[in-house]
Amino acid sequence: MANGEASIRVGMRYSFTIHPPPGCQDDRTPGYHSPFTTDHLTATGCDMNTHKILVTGSAGFIGAALSKALLERGDEVVGLDNLNDYYEVSLKQARLARLTAHPGFTDVRLHLEDRDGLQALFRQHRPCRVVNLAAQAGVRYSLTHPHAYIDANLSGFCNVLEACRQFEVEHLVYASSSSVYGANTALPFSVHANVDHPVSLYAATKKANELMAHTYSHLYALPTTGLRFFTVYGPWGRPDMALFKFTRNILAGLPIDLYNHGQHRRDFTYIDDIVEGVIRVLDRVARPNPAWRGDQPDPATSQAPYRLYNIGNHQPVALLRFIEILEQALGRKAVCNLLPMQPGDVPDTHADVHDLMQEVGYSPSTPVETGIARFVDWYRQYYGH
Repeated sequence: MANGEASIRVGMRYSFTIHPPPGCQDDRTPGYHSPFTTDHLTATGCDMNTHKILVTGSAGFIGAALSKALLERGDEVVGLDNLNDYYEVSLKQARLARLTAHPGFTDVRLHLEDRDGLQALFRQHRPCRVVNLAAQAGVRYSLTHPHAYIDANLSGFCNVLEACRQFEVEHLVYASSSSVYGANTALPFSVHANVDHPVSLYAATKKANELMAHTYSHLYALPTTGLRFFTVYGPWGRPDMALFKFTRNILAGLPIDLYNHGQHRRDFTYIDDIVEGVIRVLDRVARPNPAWRGDQPDPATSQAPYRLYNIGNHQPVALLRFIEILEQALGRKAVCNLLPMQPGDVPDTHADVHDLMQEVGYSPSTPVETGIARFVDWYRQYYGH
């Protein structure tokens, strides 16, 4: 077999040899070397030291923070966002303003559902790697706006997969969610467990993304890695998330709504730890698991170049304790409105991140006290409180 070729076994019946997509040697991740040759590096946005990376959802909370970190380490970033009005567009624009001044950043306004537009973007920019964070987010919003999730999270993601296949992207990393665990109650949540009982349409679309990605990994040897994010928080966060809403209401002297009478535990994960983990995963191109067995199938790996990871803090915090820390940071007490469990919600989350720690060296290190204090400082400065 020629240098750079790979034998890919499809299903349980046959195998074939492929010429892998143009790749980049991963000199940033200790102990990992790309299996691809460097003969065709210029065909995509790759060279030996930098990558051209497409980040979808670049005006979003995680997308903007990730794009900034990639630019600061020397990568070129093509940022795609549609700037929808799911929450305040001015915040998204403010995030983008921190990126657009950088010479390595290209700002693109586009919907993932625009198949022709996405194809044209890939044709023009030829990204080496893709991080797909664009999606219709939110569990509760999915109860009243289901078609928004079908359009963005299913049709849009299919368009991303097709473009990655056609333009020979080296690695697709995409956002899944801790919501996929649905009715599961065994804690901590493990990527090796079955997740076939979602309790919201949002969760169902994220589970579908994992299945769609595996299909493309299996059929076309497209390396894909899915990240199940656990309750990300921090500066520049999303206004529909608990910390943002609690802070806004407490400062305004308004009550905060606590569902399940406040008896939740969440694996709150600080944005800097998330970004560090995403970059580590991006630099480690997904590979087949030679030990995978069809009679004992592991959901997190495959004979194809496919991987799933939890990405969380692996230290869940009781919601009432979270609020106590926020009260201390704000110097104000919260007025709590205790309510029953919200449809589509789950009582507790706890990420088993053993695989991510072992395989890429992920090590979240930000205590919730520090993370909340940093958020409050940012919020006061940004909104003038």
